[in-house]
Amino acid sequence: MTNFTLDSYKKRWQGKTIAVLGLGVSNRPLTRLLLTGGCTVIGCDRTPRENLDEEVLELERQGLLLKVGPTYLENLQADVVFRTPGMHPETPALVALREQGAEITSEMELFFECCPCPIISVTGSDGKTTTTTLISEILKAAGKTVHLGGNIGTPLLPRVEEMKKEDWAVVELSSFQLMDMRRSARIAVVTNLAPNHLDVHKDMAEYVQAKKHVFTFQDQDGVTVLNRDNEITRGFADEVPGTVRFFSRQEKAQVYLEDGIIWADGEKILEQKDILLPGIHNVENYMAAIAALQGLVPKEAIRQVAKNFGGVEHRIELVRVKDGVRYYNDSIASSPSRTIAGLRSFKEPVILIAGGYDKHIPYDVLGPEICRHVKRLIVTGATGEKIRKAVEDCEAYQTNAPEILSIEEFDEAVFAAARSAVEGDVVLLSPASAAFDKFKNFMVRGRHFKDLIQNL
Repeated sequence: MTNFTLDSYKKRWQGKTIAVLGLGVSNRPLTRLLLTGGCTVIGCDRTPRENLDEEVLELERQGLLLKVGPTYLENLQADVVFRTPGMHPETPALVALREQGAEITSEMELFFECCPCPIISVTGSDGKTTTTTLISEILKAAGKTVHLGGNIGTPLLPRVEEMKKEDWAVVELSSFQLMDMRRSARIAVVTNLAPNHLDVHKDMAEYVQAKKHVFTFQDQDGVTVLNRDNEITRGFADEVPGTVRFFSRQEKAQVYLEDGIIWADGEKILEQKDILLPGIHNVENYMAAIAALQGLVPKEAIRQVAKNFGGVEHRIELVRVKDGVRYYNDSIASSPSRTIAGLRSFKEPVILIAGGYDKHIPYDVLGPEICRHVKRLIVTGATGEKIRKAVEDCEAYQTNAPEILSIEEFDEAVFAAARSAVEGDVVLLSPASAAFDKFKNFMVRGRHFKDLIQNL
C-alpha cells in the first residue's frame, strides 16, 4: 500500500476548512497538528464553553475556532471532517456533511496512511489491551523500536515524523475506530468476539462488521490471526484477503496449547507454567501474540516477557493483601465474557463486586459462572439487578448460594465486600459492565476502587 506523509496532507489541506468532532484526548494532538497546516480548524464538542478545560482554551488561543455546547453539530460546514471514535458514522450531521461532499476521516485513519513502519493491529471483545501490550513487549525484548498506542490510550499521529521504516507500530483498535476505517494493518489480530457495545452499535451484526475492518483492506501479503475456538472469529477465515493464522486451546492449529505447552507450527515455544499472568485467558492472549509475531522474534524474547511481565493496570491487578484477604482490580471487565475470564482465573470461590452502566447486552451467560465461582455477590449500579436476575434464573442457583446483596452506591458495595471477607478470601471487582453510570471510564473506576482498598 502507498503511504503518504503528513506534509503531503498539510499541503493538500491548505486553505480548506477542517472540522474536528470531539476534543478529547486523542483529538487534541491532531488539532495542534492541523493548526500548523495553513487551514481553518473548527473544534466541535458537546461540552458547554464554561466547562472546557484549559488545554482546549489554549488551542483556541492558537487559532482553533470553537463550536461547542448542545448545538455543536448544527449547520456545520467543512471540507474535511475528523470523526471522534465515539460518534456513529451514520449520525445525521455526519451523513449531511458527507452528502455535501465533505471527506470524513479520523485521527487513526490518518495515522495508518502516514505511518512509515509496519503496523500490527489488535481488536476483539476481550483481551485486546493485554495482547497489544504483549506484542509490544516481545518486540522490544527482541531489540525492536516499538510505538504502542491507539485505543490503549496513546495517540500515535504526533509521533509519525519520528518513526523509522525499521520500527514497528502496535495499535489497539476498538469497534468504534474500525467502523469506517478504509485501511488495515500488515498484521491483524482478532482475539475473540462476544456481544458488546450494543448501546452504540445498531445490532450485533454491525458490531461484528466493524471488527472485520481490521483485516478487510489487507492485500494478499497481509496476515490475520484468528481465535479458532471462537465461533464468530473462526468464521472470518474465508473473508481474509491474505494468510490466516489460527490459535487454539482446543485443537491443533498454527499456534495451539497441548499438555501445558504452547506450540507454533509443531515447535515448542512456551510452557504455560512460565507465564506470570494468571488465568487461561492470558494463555490465549500469549497464543495470539505468538501467532502475530511468528518468524519475527526469537523464542527467547517470548519466554523473557512471559516470566517477567506482570500485566496491565485494571486487568486482574492485585491491589493489596490485608488480613489475609486478596483484593483484585478487574475494572476493565465491562462485559460478561470478560468477567467470566476473570472468575476462571481463581481456584477458590470469590467475593464479586459487579454492576455498572447498561450497554444493553445479555447477562444470562454470566449466571452459571457466578454460581460456579462466587461465594458472595454484591451488585451495584444500573446493571446490578440484571446481574442478580441472571443468577437467580440460573438452574444451578440455590437460595443464598451464592449470597446476593444489592447495594446501589459503589463505595458502600466495596466496603460491604471488605467487611464480609475473612482470611483466605479473594475480593474481586469485575463489573461485567461499563463505568459510565458513575465514573468517567473504567480507569477512573479502577483507581477509585484501589484508593478505597488502600485506605481500609
